[in-house]
Amino acid sequence: MASEKILAQKQSYVADLKAKLDASQGGVVFNYGGITVAEDTKLRKELREAGVTYEVVKNTLLKIAIKDTALEGMSDKLEGTSALAISGSEDPLAAARVLHKFAENSKGKFEIKTGYMDGEVLDITGIQKLATLPNREGLLSMLLSALTGNLSGLARALDAVKTKMEGEGEVA
Repeated sequence: MASEKILAQKQSYVADLKAKLDASQGGVVFNYGGITVAEDTKLRKELREAGVTYEVVKNTLLKIAIKDTALEGMSDKLEGTSALAISGSEDPLAAARVLHKFAENSKGKFEIKTGYMDGEVLDITGIQKLATLPNREGLLSMLLSALTGNLSGLARALDAVKTKMEGEGEVA
């Protein structure tokens, strides 16, 4: 029967969606309804370049996929048109960054609904905070800069102590 075939396809889709969500570290659900085809094409390109998977999802199927999981708290935000952007493993914040930037530039036509990071449901404020964090390379650069600054300060201090002691004739 056709209805059994369709039901089997939907069950397969939900199982695949659940597997994607379980395997991911972060993602964002958003309303794409207010953007043009050209804007959507541009957004898809930016997401693809950032290693983010983008797909339009039916709210009911996404609700079934997240039922009885840590992400079930997103269910109340699943209304209207919804799309899901799932970050790749290299940069779990990529989806939040790209979509936040796109939302800022879209002048209210584009709405982020909800998201998640490491199994925790996030509201719009949480997504905005994550989106403003630097990427992995930026964080490593900041760490190295802090370490280098501290080490060079220590080296100057030790050199000053040595110079002072040499001036007093204590160091041979």
